[in-house]
Amino acid sequence: MNYVRLFACLLCLVCVACSSNCGDDPGREAASTFPELRGPYLGQTPPGLEPEIFAPGIISTGLATRDIAMTPDGNELYFAATLGGRSMIMETRQQDGVWTEPSVAPFSGRYLDIEPTISPDGQRFFFLSTRPQAGQEEKPGWVYQDIWVMDREGDVWGEPYNLGPPINSDAPEYFPSVTNDGTIYFTREGEDRVSATWRSRFVDGAYAEPEKLGPEVNCGSNRFNVYVAPDETFAIVPNVGREDATGGVDYYVVFRSADDTWSEPINMGPVINQPEGREWSASLSPDGKYLFFMSSRAYGDTNVPLTAKSITDLLALSTQPGWGSSDIWWVSAEIIEALRP
Repeated sequence: MNYVRLFACLLCLVCVACSSNCGDDPGREAASTFPELRGPYLGQTPPGLEPEIFAPGIISTGLATRDIAMTPDGNELYFAATLGGRSMIMETRQQDGVWTEPSVAPFSGRYLDIEPTISPDGQRFFFLSTRPQAGQEEKPGWVYQDIWVMDREGDVWGEPYNLGPPINSDAPEYFPSVTNDGTIYFTREGEDRVSATWRSRFVDGAYAEPEKLGPEVNCGSNRFNVYVAPDETFAIVPNVGREDATGGVDYYVVFRSADDTWSEPINMGPVINQPEGREWSASLSPDGKYLFFMSSRAYGDTNVPLTAKSITDLLALSTQPGWGSSDIWWVSAEIIEALRP
């Protein structure tokens, strides 16, 4: 009788343990911890003329993040994240008014993918990828750097396809920027590893032969990842090698006139560029109100001594923005107009 009671007690304990641990869905439990976010820009309070980190702990995390792109209606947001040398495009979207937890986009995660951009009409999605074309062998690392594109098919994106010539060539091409009339600006790396900005007009349904822009945009000793406003009135140029630089890579703004002449580059100043930060990816929100930009600047209490901190403490800090990895910041786009000559 005592053995029966003992067995019954043990069975009860096992059932309790299973009901509290085994029966739960770990994925559902993890999902329930993601906050309910509603409203434009994931419910974040818009910034003024002082940059603020965008969606800390949600978009800007301990991961290296950069490259924001949004659909014109603001209901889908894409960005690039890097984990252990693997770069991928993440997505979050509003469903029934609530933003989903960011996750690796269905078309990404196998190859190295970064630099998403969506055409102003919302019908095409461009990005840099290292995926091979038909007949090419899969290789690791930053090989086959080409611009790929997807077409809008209802509520989803179609299969990615290589944009092809005359945009893509044997050289690396990357960081597409698309204007209202379909013109594409992009970076092409030369044999000397020095990059330049090129432009191709979209004429009669096809891209014209690209033209290399002048020294106003292709300024400094090297430049790359140039973002051009949809109306082509200005460009944000990350470059190195100018005497008025704040740090290693700075953002400059170059204004374009109606006759297609460009102004001299203007350093965007210490509010945007900081000596300890790396800056090389910028874009406007679809409504033109906010400038998003990548920066690795540190902020907060990153200079406090870490003496006697446990590994648990350090792991907790590693999942917070502002500790050396690149984060996404945003600021009112009025800061650009304030620099116009």
